[in-house]
Amino acid sequence: MNSCVAFAGPHSIASGAFRDVAIAAKAFLDEHPAAQILIFDDCTSEPVEIDFRGSVADVLERLPVPAETEARRPGRPKLGVVAREVTLLPRHWEWLAAQPGGASVALRKLVDQARRAGGARDEARRAQEATYRFVSAMAGNEPGFEEAIRALFAGNAARFHEMTEAWPPDIRAHAWKLAAMAFEPSAER
Repeated sequence: MNSCVAFAGPHSIASGAFRDVAIAAKAFLDEHPAAQILIFDDCTSEPVEIDFRGSVADVLERLPVPAETEARRPGRPKLGVVAREVTLLPRHWEWLAAQPGGASVALRKLVDQARRAGGARDEARRAQEATYRFVSAMAGNEPGFEEAIRALFAGNAARFHEMTEAWPPDIRAHAWKLAAMAFEPSAER
């Protein structure tokens, strides 16, 4: 996780690097012990769990660390190549074996081609899902919620903005930020 955002009720209290948001959220909780903090990953809007008991140092010590790479497996790990199993029919293996460079080169080319062809569509879908996760958690009871979700999945930016206009400013701003890629995905990824 690169960055996240923390909310106390409808107010954004911190945004940025995971460690910095954890420190800011801990400080906020120390000043407002009854507050309830929700933290979301900026890319996926998955909730982020942090144990805020103890001192700031205690909190930072318990922060999840990025998972280490799997145990050594075949492939070229320094290049990011990891061997995995692919199940194909014999006719598929025959076709792949006949391709210049062999099966691995042909599969990489096919995957890259598919990623280019569907990249914008996949990016829009991921943005819709992230926006939906966030607004479901933070704005599920807000006026126009259901219509805003329909507009999001229909790709209707104007209607989405119209239906979210009355929402609390910080929630609305973050929802619009997340939804931007759903409505205008980049052409190339």
